[in-house]
Amino acid sequence: MSADAAPDAIDGVYFDGRSARGQAVQLRVQQGRLHLHDAQGPVLDVPVHAVTWPERLRHGQRQLLLPEAGVVGVADGPAFDAWAAAWGRQVGLVERWQQSWAWVLGAASLAVALLASGWRWGLPWAAEVLVHRLPPALSANIGDQALASLDRQLLSASELPAARQAEVQRQFADVVARATPVLGAPPPHRVLFRRGTEALGPNAFALPGGHLVLTDALVTMLEDQPAALSGVLAHELGHVQHAHGLRLAVQSSVVGVVAGLLVGDVSSVLATVPTVLLSLGYSRDFEREADAHARTMLEAAGLPPSAMVAFFEQLEARRASERGASRLPALPIGFSSHPADAERIAFFRR
Repeated sequence: MSADAAPDAIDGVYFDGRSARGQAVQLRVQQGRLHLHDAQGPVLDVPVHAVTWPERLRHGQRQLLLPEAGVVGVADGPAFDAWAAAWGRQVGLVERWQQSWAWVLGAASLAVALLASGWRWGLPWAAEVLVHRLPPALSANIGDQALASLDRQLLSASELPAARQAEVQRQFADVVARATPVLGAPPPHRVLFRRGTEALGPNAFALPGGHLVLTDALVTMLEDQPAALSGVLAHELGHVQHAHGLRLAVQSSVVGVVAGLLVGDVSSVLATVPTVLLSLGYSRDFEREADAHARTMLEAAGLPPSAMVAFFEQLEARRASERGASRLPALPIGFSSHPADAERIAFFRR
């Protein structure tokens, strides 16, 4: 029915909110007021602006919400739309968009694009902001909890001689001291030694709070390559410098962290961060940042970054010799969980 052919009044059923029984009425709009009449006369009139008008739909009845919980239903939807248009009711922009498949598909595409952008750029940015707001003591506590969990599952006390441990620590401390004028003071850190499971193998990893953990197998494998061992530690210190582990864990639970910040309690949310951290792996961008940190430290200390190439090749040879065995990655944040590709090798070889 067109607006020109629309009647001055339209039939509906009025429910007053007090009784379940409907009352047949006619609806008419005059001088800015909606009038309801039945066979006996006037039933109700209310200002048009006080009525909640239904959005235009393709099918189904229309319902007007009146002040004080009253409702009027009109079964003939197209007739109602024509009647409403006849007395000048304007259809809003959003309603017109909802009636257009092109606009609906466009809005859906935009929503998907915004979600993808938020996931790719917004979420990492939010995680970085949140991490830098956390007190250092909390970061250290998270690292302590993660290390305690690893000590129960994958690690045990180191079997390396104390003299060998002290030598590795001294060599790396010398590298750090030489690199400090170039990179600035490093974050607090501590080199720790652990005997790992067979699945963990020659490995190294960093935890929030500055724990740099080397497995006995890795130290033994690099017995005659001190520059490579210092490079591995410099790489792990790069993860600490950029708070990669904490950003990774917070990013995976950023919704819960934001909610905790809003209510002033993040401790319950962050209590799960160590477990989350140990089940995730660093992104390629994080690995590039840590590699760049390692290369700069080695160069500043007068050591050849190419020492890392020999280490990668040795690690790959060991991995190839074990390829026949069924082994799963034991620690996603571990150094050996990120095999060197041509890009990384070329980066250290230059």
